[in-house]
Amino acid sequence: MILTFSEHQRLFSSNLWDFFIGFVPSSGLGDDSTRMPSRESYEVHKEEKSLVQKAKREANQEDILAAALGMRMGPQKPPATFWQPLKLFAYSQLTSLVRRATLKESDRTPKSEKVHNFKVHTFRGPHWCEHCASFMWGLMAQGVKCADCGLNVHKQCSSLVPNDCKPDLRHIRKVYSCDLTTLVKAYNTARPMVVDMCIREIESRGLKSEGLYRISGFSDSVEEVKMAFDKDGEKTDISGKAYEDINIITSALKLYLRDLPVPVISYDAYPRFIEAAKLTDPEKKLEAFREALTLLPPSHSETLKYLMAHLKRVTQNEKVNLMNAENLAIIFGPTLMRAPNLDAITALNDIRYQRQVVEVLIKNEDVLF
Repeated sequence: MILTFSEHQRLFSSNLWDFFIGFVPSSGLGDDSTRMPSRESYEVHKEEKSLVQKAKREANQEDILAAALGMRMGPQKPPATFWQPLKLFAYSQLTSLVRRATLKESDRTPKSEKVHNFKVHTFRGPHWCEHCASFMWGLMAQGVKCADCGLNVHKQCSSLVPNDCKPDLRHIRKVYSCDLTTLVKAYNTARPMVVDMCIREIESRGLKSEGLYRISGFSDSVEEVKMAFDKDGEKTDISGKAYEDINIITSALKLYLRDLPVPVISYDAYPRFIEAAKLTDPEKKLEAFREALTLLPPSHSETLKYLMAHLKRVTQNEKVNLMNAENLAIIFGPTLMRAPNLDAITALNDIRYQRQVVEVLIKNEDVLF
């Protein structure tokens, strides 16, 4: 019978071990001390060795754990029944700490690309471009400076700078009318402080207020809240002691959302939301809304999600506050989205679709976000 090359290989490898273990040294000593071990004894020895190594590793882990917990171990260690629950708890805690320590700061918060807000600037004294490191020549308007983070570059270099603006609080002069992403990155938060603080205050004492968000607060008081946020930021007092009328807080929140340079539903995503609202098939409509939501910047998406969850809770008190999803959509439609560079007629036609967009978002908040 003729064997192929691969069959020769398998036959050779299977007999190789039997060849060596049957070998006896030429010294003629045939006792067990000089005989090569059998395959069975080799496997048993290998298994025993692995068990010993495992026991050593567990012992070392217990010593490390004891040191981490600040415990001193004597010659007699506690039984395994003592270690097991403690090990499970401690390992989970240590693993969590290690995982959080290895995470970058950008991984913990929503990633938001921020375009630099460059403006022509006249520098006093010698300055160098922070992008190309070359001298900025001239006596006036030598280059541009980011109004949010203070980056100084040549005019020609401004288009080459990546969208990695990290706003500095020293350059943020106001909260209202400030770009949403700029404010979020400056304060290192998931959402603007105005949205968080106002919604917390409204939910603590105003969910059952009749006509919530429909009734406006006194304009002078609303302007006072706006100026307080611009001046004091997170330290602003909007409690019931400062402003007893909850409608002042709701009006201050609506004013903040209206004053955003880029609305919560951004201009880029606006057409997709309008197209989704025009669909009649319920399943296709929800799928279109999901796709439109992916176009929002992370900070805008997080703000919209938080706001819709709040408005959903407002509708759950409809019997008391008389505000359902349709009523809230009429109010927040033009507040959360604006037509980008469209003529007046088209913008008027879109108003009803804006209302439908917000109504769908409120009613399906738990499905879409």
